[in-house]
Amino acid sequence: MFKSRKPGQDDAWEGVVTDKSRGMLDGSNMYHFVELRLTDGESTKVRIGRRLWKDVAVGDRLVKRPGTDPVKA
Repeated sequence: MFKSRKPGQDDAWEGVVTDKSRGMLDGSNMYHFVELRLTDGESTKVRIGRRLWKDVAVGDRLVKRPGTDPVKA
């Protein structure tokens, strides 16, 4: 099985996109991911929606606030 990496409703983070990827991890659904360099220097990979994935590029900043979906800042 694979790790979802989907941000939880209560998660909060802010970071710069360092890489984009997508894949059919379960063989039937396309999942979209971005790798982020967070403001604290850590690197993480999160799952985002297709529309946002198509809109962001490497170097763009994403913000996730509690109770909302990630957005391009």
